[in-house]
Parts: sequence; structure tokens; C-alpha cells
Amino acid sequence: MELLKITEYLDELLDVRSFRDASSNGLQVEGRRNVDRVAFAVDACLETFHTAKELDADMIVVHHGLVWGGVRYIRGVFSKRVGFLLENDLSLYVAHLPLDAHPEIGNNIQILKMLGGEREDFFAEYEGRKIGVWGKIEPIRLKELKAKIEDLLETKTFSLDFGKDEVERISVLSGSGSFAVEEADQISDCLITGEFRHEAYHIAKELQFNIIFAGHYATETLGLKALMEKVEALGVECEFIENPVPP
Repeated sequence: MELLKITEYLDELLDVRSFRDASSNGLQVEGRRNVDRVAFAVDACLETFHTAKELDADMIVVHHGLVWGGVRYIRGVFSKRVGFLLENDLSLYVAHLPLDAHPEIGNNIQILKMLGGEREDFFAEYEGRKIGVWGKIEPIRLKELKAKIEDLLETKTFSLDFGKDEVERISVLSGSGSFAVEEADQISDCLITGEFRHEAYHIAKELQFNIIFAGHYATETLGLKALMEKVEALGVECEFIENPVPP
């Protein structure tokens, strides 16, 4: 399939142009014209790029891209990464906030579905868009919920257990979602997010609220895998590259 057709499909599916985002979403680096195989990964790093080359991929789709807020210079790590893509004629497509917020294949809705929940609504406005989701699940003890998340996401969790021992309303905000703790407290018994932020501790303690941190990387794999299924349906071969970052 032509690169242009795939990028047009992804742009429309993810509605990338409607998002204000520090990430430059869409096609960041243009490679060869025709695409037979697409690699999917969380991070645009050299390890990902080398693996994609070994897989004979023509295009890489990631959540965390190379360009954030524009390009001021091309040197150091940035130069090496861009240079590798250009030298090997590899295209790089990026979906950051559009993939977090998507109501069907987004990171957050996928985690909620994984835990048996149905979306009640969106929450956590960021750059003018609500990107998190919340909903009900079957009542479960917090300890059991953490074990379930660890098993399904193949990760290790860290939690602030200041709230109810049994939860049935959860809010999900992948990656770095601690900015929405107070809002999550108003709509749920527990926030599930990625990385621990220092300021979250006292806020959760004073609110008597639960937060489960499951790792930035682990909470941002499901959206990419759901997106990969969409691209496979186009008749394009796809591979997911695992380059986990410790929680």
C-alpha cells in the first residue's frame, strides 16, 4: 500500500488535526513510497528503529515520537535517530494524544475494557480535550485489582492505598496522569495511571483516594495494539515491537 494512503487513513481514524499537542502527530519522517510491513512501538528510539529494520518494516508507528514543540536543532541523540530513519528510508508516524483519547481504540478505553468496564464518560481535560475515561467494573478489592492489572499488562504496580478497600468505579488516564487526581476522586474510587509523580502522594492522602501506578510504558501499549489490528485489516503486515521501560 502507498505510504500516502496509510497516513491518510490513520489521520482520519485518529482525527489527528483536531488535537492541540506538543507532539507533532502524523507523519514525522517520510521514507519509501510503498509500505509492505508496519512496525508498532511505544517509543521512537534507536532500539525500536534497529528492530524495525531487522523485521524489514517500511514504516514505524509510535506513541512517543521525535518532534515535540518544533525542531530547534538537529544534533546529538535527535540527529542519530533521524539519521537512521533517513539512511534506511523508514517512515515514522506518531499518534500521541489522539491515541490516548480515541473512544474505540485509545489507550484509556482499552484499559477500561480490559478490566471489564464500560465507559460512563470522559474526564481529564488536557490541551482542550478530555483524554481520560471512567466507568464501572464489578466490585473488586483493591489488592485483587492490582494483581489483575499486573497480570494483564505484564507489569509491576505501585499504589497509594488511601481510599476504599473495595472499588467499583475506576478512572483511567495512561502515562503521566497524576494531574487529574482531584477530578478522578470526584467520579471514581481509584485512578489507574502510568508513572508516579511526587505531588500525587499528599493529594491522594488528603483526599483519602486510591491511585494505582502501572508504568508509563505498560499503560500505553494497548492502544497501539488495537490500532495495529486496524492497519492489518487493510491487508498490510504488522509487527509489535516490545521495548519495555521499567515502571
